[in-house]
Amino acid sequence: MKQPWMDMTVRDFQSALASSSPTHGGGTAAAVALGQAAALTIMVCDLTISSEKWESGWSEAESTLPKAVRIMSKAGELADEDSDAFDQVMNSFKMARETDEEKAERRESIRNSTLMAAEVPMETARLGLELLKCLPNLGKLGNQNAISDVGVAGLLASAACKGALFNVEINLSSLPDEMGLSLRKEAPDIMESCRVLSRQIMDIVKENL
Repeated sequence: MKQPWMDMTVRDFQSALASSSPTHGGGTAAAVALGQAAALTIMVCDLTISSEKWESGWSEAESTLPKAVRIMSKAGELADEDSDAFDQVMNSFKMARETDEEKAERRESIRNSTLMAAEVPMETARLGLELLKCLPNLGKLGNQNAISDVGVAGLLASAACKGALFNVEINLSSLPDEMGLSLRKEAPDIMESCRVLSRQIMDIVKENL
């Protein structure tokens, strides 16, 4: 039984990523990056709310804080779900294929598990985009002593979003065109929104450094 990534030390998690084992992989790493981005966002919100100097940013920080807390918590779950989904794909490939019935069952299992392996990182991408949408105003109105932390949160959230979409794409590419239609339609829109917001956040950070 795999150890949940949230229970690992950073060193152990990096060792797991560096190993030749297919899990943990890029999808899990993307979810972890999302959790780190959310954690930094929480920190900036707290530093803003706790200082009267940045009272103009309190409303923004107070509205962003519960979103970031929720995303940080869910990111930990998605890290494990991504690994579990990939393991299920591998288990499907190991199914018996002696008879026509077994071959059909194996093919259906592979396709269904592969679709799930695309749906999990899509949720990471969605949450990455949700977090990115919070950061421009937090960068403008939040505690400016933590503006570089907003920048790092933006970079990590962008990496999480784009990295997760890579995993969505590679899984969908092995499925028939009629499977995962909603994911195929949604992915380009998320990627473009991520690109625009990432640039916006970086511009705001540079202006306020």
